[in-house]
Amino acid sequence: MAVEPRSGPTRGDTSTHRRGQAGDQAAGEVRIRPAVDSDAEAIRAIYNHEVQHSTATFDLVMRSSADQRSWLASRSGAFSVLVAEWKGEVVGFASISPYKERAAYRTTVEDSVYVRRDRHGLGIGRALLTALLDAAEASGFHVVMARIEAGGTASRALHQACGFHLVGIEREVGRKFNRWLDTALMQCLLHERPR
Repeated sequence: MAVEPRSGPTRGDTSTHRRGQAGDQAAGEVRIRPAVDSDAEAIRAIYNHEVQHSTATFDLVMRSSADQRSWLASRSGAFSVLVAEWKGEVVGFASISPYKERAAYRTTVEDSVYVRRDRHGLGIGRALLTALLDAAEASGFHVVMARIEAGGTASRALHQACGFHLVGIEREVGRKFNRWLDTALMQCLLHERPR
């Protein structure tokens, strides 16, 4: 499940991910590339599904088209967005955000990875996260953090496979669907991740 090496998320920079034998027929070829304005609606649909139906995000309010376009437009350079394209459709996206406001944290970022529900289990999340980590490293970041709803075993396993380690559980820090939610805090020191 290798992604071609990247020098950073620049316009037109793409990489291709192919799943091993059986997965090739199921997933086909997945192309990881920087998001463009025309991807906003597909990103919004993927994200809003998670807002409405899961605890993958702690957002409670769905994004409007204008909100999504604004979010995407505000992302550039080291904080740009990557998308996974399969058969001409955007089926996932990933981004990095500043971790904390204080200047001493500037080399630490936090990731977000979302894959359309009908494309889960095909290696798309791993392709996105691998490319995102490559881009973070190329941009000079040192650490990538992930805050995952503690019951999100698939997301935790994905992050662990890409070099993240559990550093703690934040208990009852969120409330969604009328229940308290814990988050698993995971960390990847980019120079220590598997290649």
